Amino acid sequence: MNNKLINLGFTERLLLEAIHYKGLYLGRVVAQYKDLYNVATEKSEVLSEISGKLRYSSDELPDYPAVGDFVMVDREDDRHGNAIIHKILTRKSIFIRRAAGTSNDVQVVAANIDIIFICMSLNNDFNLRRLERYLSIAWDSGAIPVVVLTKSDLCANLPERLAEIEKVATGVDLVVTSSMTEDGYSSILKYISPGLTVAFIGSSGVGKSTLINRLLGEDVIETREIRKDDKGKHTTTRRELIVIPSGGAVIDTPGMREIGVESVNLVKSFADIEEFSEHCKFKDCQHGNEPGCAVRKAIEEGILIEERLQSYRKLKKEAKYEGLNSKQIEKEKIAEMFSDFGGMKNARDYLKSKNRK
Repeated sequence: MNNKLINLGFTERLLLEAIHYKGLYLGRVVAQYKDLYNVATEKSEVLSEISGKLRYSSDELPDYPAVGDFVMVDREDDRHGNAIIHKILTRKSIFIRRAAGTSNDVQVVAANIDIIFICMSLNNDFNLRRLERYLSIAWDSGAIPVVVLTKSDLCANLPERLAEIEKVATGVDLVVTSSMTEDGYSSILKYISPGLTVAFIGSSGVGKSTLINRLLGEDVIETREIRKDDKGKHTTTRRELIVIPSGGAVIDTPGMREIGVESVNLVKSFADIEEFSEHCKFKDCQHGNEPGCAVRKAIEEGILIEERLQSYRKLKKEAKYEGLNSKQIEKEKIAEMFSDFGGMKNARDYLKSKNRK
């Protein structure tokens, strides 16, 4: 494969999967509009729409193509009209969120991401509870989260902030950046290489667009000054995948101050609470007034803070995991995976085979 295909994320696995679709061409969705998609192929970028068959078989928004998806299209240029997307190839990761507010719509932020940079500025945007939410969704996506702390030049108590973050971002790399200096972004370069796709997520105004422009070597993405109330202005209004000159690809996403959850990985994002839970007297302990609760004991001893437990409970409730322990949550997820193929029976068979290994 040539460098263009490698930087777009094409792999031997995808080429092998694409072989099964004779007469179609492999491409990747690099931009998404209302009903149209910009798809990059080996030869060019082509404006595309989905086939009637794919539309008919798509019951929910995650069934439709999203930025980062690898797809099969019927042509490599649009000289004779829009290309038609006939197939979405197997996703290796998918970042999903539930739309904030009263809507129950589930949105695919991006697909086939290797690393998710969770950006949080060290000014008034600093919010540990929001970070826990981002981490829970990021771990669930199948990608690797990395916390990127921006605007370090505005932080007077950096060691204290880092200590706070390390308590909630267990096992996650922390990267400190500053947009005020030319090399203020260099610490994230070690995570980016040819063939990898990274995505930047975070609230508006945290500096995502500035970091991406530094990676691209030019001002491709519009940036705006922060508002007087220290909150960001929305600049990116749609998701877009851009090839990085030095190798790899980056997906910029609109700022998300509020992010609803559809599915979360609490085992990794709340590893401390999960570990304490293993020592509770009762397996179904809800960490309230039950006797012998190891989680409550950790809070009383100052090892764990009450706000973190409340955040854990809130995310469980939003993801409809309330009252379930980690093993029960895993069963729920697997049952949902097999819902179209025999439901719980196949899920139980899967779990039995997994436990025998």
